[in-house]
Amino acid sequence: MHVFEVKNGELLAELAAQAQEAGIRDAAIVSLIGAADEFTISTMPADDALADNISRYALPAEMHGCGEIKDGVVHIHATMAVQGDRAVAGHLHAATIGAWFARAYVLA
Repeated sequence: MHVFEVKNGELLAELAAQAQEAGIRDAAIVSLIGAADEFTISTMPADDALADNISRYALPAEMHGCGEIKDGVVHIHATMAVQGDRAVAGHLHAATIGAWFARAYVLA
């Protein structure tokens, strides 16, 4: 088990860099926990499973998720909890970490 921590920066880029430093090209991200200052996430439209509806949120969110690292590329599906006790979920494209942290628990 590897634990990658991001305290400041773009989550996916930082996780990819830490995986590369650890010599990991393929792995399972079995747990992701933390909080983001802002994030970009997508879901599929009902009439086209091959398309993405991408939404950017400039607000903080608690997050949890899981995913994989495949050929060095980080792929995460996450649930982001935002103000008003709402959840925004889907494929995570980006997340800025700064006020809090993010930790990914990775099995390679």
